Amino acid sequence: MDIMIRPVQPDEYKTLGEITAQTYLEDGLLDFGENDPYLGELRDVAKRAAAAEVLVAVDGGRVIGGVTFVPDGGPMADLAGPGEAEIRMLVVARAARGRGVGEALVRTCVDRARATPGCEGIALSTQRMMHSAHRIYERLGFVRAPERDWNPVPHLDDIDLLSCTLAF
Repeated sequence: MDIMIRPVQPDEYKTLGEITAQTYLEDGLLDFGENDPYLGELRDVAKRAAAAEVLVAVDGGRVIGGVTFVPDGGPMADLAGPGEAEIRMLVVARAARGRGVGEALVRTCVDRARATPGCEGIALSTQRMMHSAHRIYERLGFVRAPERDWNPVPHLDDIDLLSCTLAF
């Protein structure tokens, strides 16, 4: 695999934003499809990059995936507690799946978290239907933390996010 994982560059924000949005749309992860209010957040890589570390997977100079790594809380953290990093918005373009790109992105986040002083683990949220991501998390030692499951849109009862953690 000749995939390079590195921080996103400003001229790649739009590309990664579209990969992220299209992944969520194509995989049926947005309850309201093209009208889902979360779609704007998925496309706004500049906002994420200003508040966290956004990493991309690049193959031959082309962005094929990405992830948001929140090292120590902050405005991009939804779930992480004290001493925890968080992983958000892991995506791999459909054409690049099955090559270990998602796992490489998650491993990079784990390595970054382990290198962060005071960091004792990583937390993440996932949807029930994200089966490929679940397999990656399990392989890397993440465990379900059902006591931390949550709903980002409380007035809609059917949007429960599953929580997973990895302790160091």
